[in-house]
Amino acid sequence: MRKFKIPSVPPTMNKCIRFPNDVVEEVENAISGKQCTFSAFVIEAVRVALENLKEEESV
Repeated sequence: MRKFKIPSVPPTMNKCIRFPNDVVEEVENAISGKQCTFSAFVIEAVRVALENLKEEESV
């Protein structure tokens, strides 16, 4: 399993999604003081989650 790391800003496409307030606060706290946007953090988290799912399917 790959370790999650806070990414730099990648090129993106707009998608509208709602997050619970507590999740938004936790992400904002995690990226505070770092060169990372909310979107970049979420994209990396989704990428890691997708990799984990692929690994589980191959077992």
